[in-house]
Amino acid sequence: MEAYLGEFLGTMILVFLGNSVVANVVLKGTKGHGSGWTVIVLGWMVAVMVPVMMFGAMSGAHFNPAVTLGMAMRNNFAWATVPGYIGCQMAGGVVGGILVFIFYRPHFNVTEDKDAKLAVFCTAPAIRSPIDNLISEFMATFLLIFAILGAVAYAPPGAVPGPIAVAAIILAMGTALGGTTGYAMNPARDLSPRIAYWLCPIKDKRDADWGYSWIPVVGPLLGGLAAGLAGKAVFTAFLL
Repeated sequence: MEAYLGEFLGTMILVFLGNSVVANVVLKGTKGHGSGWTVIVLGWMVAVMVPVMMFGAMSGAHFNPAVTLGMAMRNNFAWATVPGYIGCQMAGGVVGGILVFIFYRPHFNVTEDKDAKLAVFCTAPAIRSPIDNLISEFMATFLLIFAILGAVAYAPPGAVPGPIAVAAIILAMGTALGGTTGYAMNPARDLSPRIAYWLCPIKDKRDADWGYSWIPVVGPLLGGLAAGLAGKAVFTAFLL
């Protein structure tokens, strides 16, 4: 239960901080309005690093169903624990999204751009092309999980990658691979806040773009599974 609590709280904080960075940039009237992509990328880097610092020893700091699947596929994690971890991550993401709405509620009220309001909670492609968008999410998540598995492989037994290592990986993902789909790479970071958006009484909101919502779920999950298989083959063989 301690590990499940760590995953719930860690994912909640990750989404609250990360999506709040987007809110600070895109919503009208904030002090960070219009500060741009660089602020979002740096903010997400820290948003992931903070809960890793807080809960790494408690749960392993997955905070992402794709990470959990990759770890299980690599034999770093028990399959029996996967459903509980994913359930806590998804629930934490919903609560984190609701906290973003509560914190920025006055700015949602004065923002006319309906797409900007949705962008606070979930990703959207720069160019809408489902196959290409799916490939982007798959490749980005594959590299994310493969990098994490490599860090785990060379860490002391039972350890998780340090916060600085995780931050560096996230920074690389955002600056190099984030421009096509917004680098969701995590269903708990995209689908869960999307559900929060649907639930919250946001003034003059648009639909939640459910037609696109499957891409930042399926792409990351497939990327995590593939990275787990690759990590099992590459790092196990090399370490032996």
